[in-house]
Amino acid sequence: MDKFWLKSYPQGIPAEIDVNQYQSLVQLLEEAFQQYAARDAYACMDKRITYGELDTLSKKVGAWLQNKGMKKGARVAIMMPNVLQYPIAMAAILRAGYTVVNVNPLYTPRELAHQLKDAGAEAIFILENFATTLEHVLDKTPVKHIIVASMGDLLGGVKGAIINFVVRNVKKMVPAFSLPNAVRFKQVLAEAERLTFQPVVLGPDDIAFLQYTGGTTGVSKGATLTHRNVVANVLQNDAWLVPGMADAHAGVQKTIVCALPLYHIFALTVCSLLGTRIGALNLLIPNPRDIPGFIKELSKYKVNVFPAVNTLYNGLLNNPDFAKLDFSGYEICSGGGMAVQKAVADKWLKVTGCPIAEGYGLSETSPVATANPANTKEFSGTIGLPIPSTEIAILDDDGHPLPLGQAGEIAIRGPQVMVGYWNRPEETAQVMTADGFFKTGDVGIMDFRGYTTIVDRKKDMILVSGFNVYPNEIEGVVALHPGVLECACIGVPDANSGEAVKLFVVKKDPALTVDQLMDYCKEQFTAYKKPKYIEFRLELPKTNVGKILRRELRDEKKAA
Repeated sequence: MDKFWLKSYPQGIPAEIDVNQYQSLVQLLEEAFQQYAARDAYACMDKRITYGELDTLSKKVGAWLQNKGMKKGARVAIMMPNVLQYPIAMAAILRAGYTVVNVNPLYTPRELAHQLKDAGAEAIFILENFATTLEHVLDKTPVKHIIVASMGDLLGGVKGAIINFVVRNVKKMVPAFSLPNAVRFKQVLAEAERLTFQPVVLGPDDIAFLQYTGGTTGVSKGATLTHRNVVANVLQNDAWLVPGMADAHAGVQKTIVCALPLYHIFALTVCSLLGTRIGALNLLIPNPRDIPGFIKELSKYKVNVFPAVNTLYNGLLNNPDFAKLDFSGYEICSGGGMAVQKAVADKWLKVTGCPIAEGYGLSETSPVATANPANTKEFSGTIGLPIPSTEIAILDDDGHPLPLGQAGEIAIRGPQVMVGYWNRPEETAQVMTADGFFKTGDVGIMDFRGYTTIVDRKKDMILVSGFNVYPNEIEGVVALHPGVLECACIGVPDANSGEAVKLFVVKKDPALTVDQLMDYCKEQFTAYKKPKYIEFRLELPKTNVGKILRRELRDEKKAA
C-alpha cells in the first residue's frame, strides 16, 4: 500500500515504530517504575503516589491475586472511577499474568452480569459505591474473589477516614450492600506483606485487556487486546505526541489531566500508559461532571497535556471560572471519542491558546489510529493522518478501495488492531478483511495529503428522499448558534421522504425559540438537510465518557 500520507508527517516523526521493543506491557511498565521511581505518578484528591510506590503496591496486590490460585490468563475485572486504586490494580493484574477487564462503574445490574459472565471474570476490584450492583447479580457470574475499595483507602489515616465518612454518611454515595466473602483493599495490602510475588513470563500474544465496546452495534462485546496491541499503541502515541511536548524526553516531567475514565480505552492508553512511558504525573479526576470541583483541581497544577471529548471541553468553557486558570503550560489538547465541534474548538483556542488536535480510534484499535500533528496551530476539522505503522483504507460496500475524495467505510490495519472479539469468531469475521484491515463502520473521506474527514457512522446516516444526511454535519453547524449549548440529531420515519431530520437541543439562551432555530437552519442547510422537527431538552443522554447517545434518542422514538 502506498503510504503517501508520510509526506505530510511533521519532521522527526518515524514512519514505523519497533513493535518488538518490549515483549509485554509489563516489561514497559516495570522499566518506567525503575526509571522514574522517585517521581510522582498519580495525584488524586491532593494525595500523590510515586512510581516507586506504584511498583511496590502493585507487586503486593499481584502476589495476593496469585495466592488465590488463578491460572495465568485468568480475567480480573476493575469497576472503579479514577481513584488511586485503579492504576495499582491494573498493574497488579497484568504483572500477576492475568487479563484486565475494564467495567463501567455506572453499569446496571443487567449490563454488569452480561460483561462479567461473557469475560469469565474470576475476580473483581470494585469501589464500594457500586458494590450493591454486584450484589444483585453475583450469583449469575463466575466471580469468586471480590476486593472492595473505598474512596479514602490511600488518602492517609485522618484524611481518608474523613473522606469515607463524608462519602458514606453525608453525601450518601454508598448504598447498603452485602458481599460476605469480599475483602477490603487495605486488607489485601496487609495480607500481602507475608506473600512473595512470582514474576510471570509474558509474551506479545498474551491478552492484556478485554476492552468491552459500548454496545452501540448490539450486544456489548470484548475487544481482545494483546500485550503487543497495547504496547504498539503506547509507542505510536509516544512517537506522534511527545515531539509536541517540550523536553519530555529530556527529563522534564509533564502533567496530564486524566478526567476521562480510566476504564475507557482513550484515557487508559493516552493518559495512564503513555504517561507511565514518559514518567508523567497523571492528575486523576474521579467525577469530571462536577465542573466547579474539576476547575478547582485544575487550578492546583501546571497542566501540560489535556485529552478530552467535545462535551467535556464544552462544559469547561461554559463555566466562567475556567477562563481564570493559568494556561501557560498547555502543550497538547487532544480530542477523541466523538467529533470535536468547530464552535467548541475555536472557543477553546481563544480561551486557552492551545488548539485541539483531534484524533480517531476505537476500542478495537487500542485506540488511536489517526491523529492531527501534535504541533498543529489550528483546528483542522479532520481526524488527521494515520499514525506510524498504521494504514487507512476507504472501502466501498463490497470491500474494495475507493479513490481519494470519495466517501466510504474507514478501515484500519496496524499492530494496534485487536486480534478479534472475545469468543465471537463470527462477529470478528464480519469486521476483519482477508488482508487484515478492521472495518470501523465509520464513513470517511481521505484527501490527497492523507488527512481523513469523518462523514458519519454508517448506521447514523439519515436517508431523506434518497439523499444522504450526516448528523455530524447538522450538529456541527447547529452548535455554532449562540443560543445552543448541545445538540443531537437523528432520522425519524416520514411518510413523504422516508426519513426526516429531528433535532434535539439543550439551550444556552433560555429565550431561544423553535422558530428562531428553524430560520437559522433554513439559512444553513439545503432543504433536505433542514430539520423537520426540533425538540428542546434539559439534557441529552450520554455515555460516561460524555459521548452523546443518538441511539437512545432513536430508541425513544421507536418506543413512542
